[in-house]
Amino acid sequence: MKKGTFVLAALLMCVFTLTAQNKPIDVKLSKVSWLGKKVSGEHSGNIAFKSGSVITDGKKLKGGEFVIDMNSISCTDIENEDYNAKLVGHLKSDDFFGVASYPVSTLTLTEVKAKGDAYEVKGDLFIKGKTQAVIFSVQQSGSYFSGKVSIDRTLYDVRYGSGKFFDNLGDKMIDDVFELNFKVALLK
Repeated sequence: MKKGTFVLAALLMCVFTLTAQNKPIDVKLSKVSWLGKKVSGEHSGNIAFKSGSVITDGKKLKGGEFVIDMNSISCTDIENEDYNAKLVGHLKSDDFFGVASYPVSTLTLTEVKAKGDAYEVKGDLFIKGKTQAVIFSVQQSGSYFSGKVSIDRTLYDVRYGSGKFFDNLGDKMIDDVFELNFKVALLK
């Protein structure tokens, strides 16, 4: 009886291994945009994928790992080159993401559940030396996956301008939560 159970388990493992595929993403077609808000307005920009892969079982999302190049952070809403460069430099500094010490951020999908036409995804997000659990929704359209994740930056020791840590900020206060919108394309 034990031998039959072992054979069945081994057979199921082989079937899963044969059907699960680790597919690399196309870093040129995959995009991440960010949105940060403050009392007096907001700023937006992009960050590039360095690498990544999606695990599928047939056509269904099962997992994935993604590496973001923090040196690629850009601002898209400020036209003045000097002010744009100043903001990007500040975002790369230790006040925000400490890019010299932490040149990449990573996301590892730890659990994926189908929810109608979408997926509920749990993952471990690593930013600035800290890892926190995140939960977000992902939509799939063919070989594209898209979604939005809201991140509390203070959990990653990004405290600059946070009302949780500093008093009397007035209109200099920056929201603790920022958004990342992503679209991931699989390599063809």
